[in-house]
Amino acid sequence: MFSGVCGGRAGGGGRATSTPSAEDFLLPGTELVCAGFTLYGPATMLVLTTGSGVDGFTLDREIGAFVLTHPRMRIPEDTSGFAINAANERFWERPVRRYVHECLDGVDGPRERDFNMRWVASLVADTFHILTRGGVYLYPRDTRPPTRPGRVALLYGANPIAFIVEQAGGAATTGSERVLEVAPGEVHQRVPLIFGSRNEVERIERYHREPDEGPSFDSSLFGTRSLFRPAQR
Repeated sequence: MFSGVCGGRAGGGGRATSTPSAEDFLLPGTELVCAGFTLYGPATMLVLTTGSGVDGFTLDREIGAFVLTHPRMRIPEDTSGFAINAANERFWERPVRRYVHECLDGVDGPRERDFNMRWVASLVADTFHILTRGGVYLYPRDTRPPTRPGRVALLYGANPIAFIVEQAGGAATTGSERVLEVAPGEVHQRVPLIFGSRNEVERIERYHREPDEGPSFDSSLFGTRSLFRPAQR
């Protein structure tokens, strides 16, 4: 499956006749007027928003045109599914580890229900899944290296996806702020990206505001268990 994502912004404030510069693109995502992505596979799809909801179109090869097949797409506020690359756990910050561990604890943990975990490693494929079935996607800030805390391109990745997600009733955050309000400093700036069902995104934001809360995540041999029996009283 191949994919692409794009976004469009409002006019450049009277500079349309001048030579574009990097500063013309360094605007927050709140300036977007449209965004969309495409999915290429057994079917070719276009998901698009112009600021008044999200619609999905499927290419009808016989007539050579896109047909509206997914009108007014909406992300449910609650979900029992999340998408994250679990192989990077050792690099996650404490709030993300807390959230994921609570989900993995299922009915026996503080969430008191089971969750499903998936990871396609394709941003738009995971976005389409969330748009049609709900869920939350996490590509969080990590410790590799500190000078590059995020992995998703803000201007041409995170912002268009965030705009689509919000138009479908979801939410998108870096963990500490709304994605669409991030002020870009450079064209290829990278940011953490967490988006999907609103209630789960808001929970993850709350965990980032209280980073010292939750259980310990000491992974050493004697951190949470011991080879020795506890002393008898």
